[in-house]
Amino acid sequence: QVQVVESGGGSVQAGGSLTLSCDASGFTYRMAWFRQAPGKEREGVACIDTRGITRYAESVKGRFTISKDNAKNTLFLQMNDLKPEDTATYYCAARSRWDMAWPGLDARNYMHWGQGTQVTVSS
Repeated sequence: QVQVVESGGGSVQAGGSLTLSCDASGFTYRMAWFRQAPGKEREGVACIDTRGITRYAESVKGRFTISKDNAKNTLFLQMNDLKPEDTATYYCAARSRWDMAWPGLDARNYMHWGQGTQVTVSS
């Protein structure tokens, strides 16, 4: 069974950088980062599969980079040029099936979720 645990959240000034990590156990065909701010719907930020194919939300393209160490089954999210709008609880998610029924950033793909880590960006 897949288990995911994310870490690396914190508080930073706008324009700063932060790296999130997610340690996973078990097989993960696709992994992703989601975020949710109070009063807002959960949003897919970035995803990556075992072949290294990635997808990003338009709002983070050019600023965020998702990567995965397949040997260690560890997911990363490098966040640069952070903005106050990036403030949210960030969740690591994993899919343990090969079929792709929904787009990569659709939360329905993922059956394994971390507890979340808070990212706060001040202006």
